[in-house]
Amino acid sequence: MSAPATPAIPAAPAVSAVPPVLAEVVRSGFVEGRHRGSLVLLAADGSVELALGDVTAPVFPRSSNKPMQAAGILRAGLELDGERLAIAAASHSGETFHRDLVQKMLAEHGLSAAQLQCPPDLPLDGVETEAYLAAGAVRDRVTMNCSGKHTAMLAVSALRGWPLDSYLDPAHPLQQLIHTVVEEAAGEPVAAVGTDGCGAPLMAITLTGLARAFRSFVLAADGTAERRVADAMRAHPEYVAGTRRPDTWLMRELPGALSKMGAEAVQAVALPDGRALAFKVDDGATRALGPVLARALALMGVAAPVVARIGAAPLLGGGREVGEIRAAF
Repeated sequence: MSAPATPAIPAAPAVSAVPPVLAEVVRSGFVEGRHRGSLVLLAADGSVELALGDVTAPVFPRSSNKPMQAAGILRAGLELDGERLAIAAASHSGETFHRDLVQKMLAEHGLSAAQLQCPPDLPLDGVETEAYLAAGAVRDRVTMNCSGKHTAMLAVSALRGWPLDSYLDPAHPLQQLIHTVVEEAAGEPVAAVGTDGCGAPLMAITLTGLARAFRSFVLAADGTAERRVADAMRAHPEYVAGTRRPDTWLMRELPGALSKMGAEAVQAVALPDGRALAFKVDDGATRALGPVLARALALMGVAAPVVARIGAAPLLGGGREVGEIRAAF
């Protein structure tokens, strides 16, 4: 049996004020909704292979910036590796093994959960939330999906003698270093600095810059901060996301892939040969992430079974499947 043909790269529409439709919501054969956005695919040599929408306008990558934040923490001098480095770049699901590792890291560096400045939260994973609440637990800073990153930020600040109470200030030495790492990886200036949902500074770059950044991490030389982050994330993807998350599935089942989603429906992926993608769904609907990501990977020639798994987004009616969210490009 011959291998399935790689879908043809669609012609890129002219950039307009109205972004293209990336995904459609189809119920009972009727298109009841559309998700617009922008997407860029980079070839192995770093050139733009496909651009849908405006991929040169700045966006907040949200948690897709976390690999760059983790690289900044390493450059500042904190020695992390393995699961500890992976969770420093994580939007973890709040599963028991995530919470246990964050608590262990805090203790290892003489820190307490009270020093974390991320907000108390429930687990990011819905299945885990049900078990968590059933056990009588409440919102907690350690449970918040960014707690690994915040722990690492606190730990390196303590190591360097930098202020702990202002570690989230954009003027803090650590955040200034992260700002530099983001610009170097993206190959462009940071267009704006905001505040992420966890309270950390958030650097805006273009989708093309975000794809370049992920590409630079997988192609970085061995031993560099960037390559160490990429290697830790790929070796321990369950600590980057969780046991029921697409980022984990992709990095576990597609050797060498680096994948990280962000809030408001942002996604970035790099393949080990330097091909990369980044996209944002304008309305922030994370339900469109899987179908759009699967279609983008198919256009890049990735035919692994995990692509279909990631792309499956059924719609239910009366408890049975009556439609789907599907890519529209």
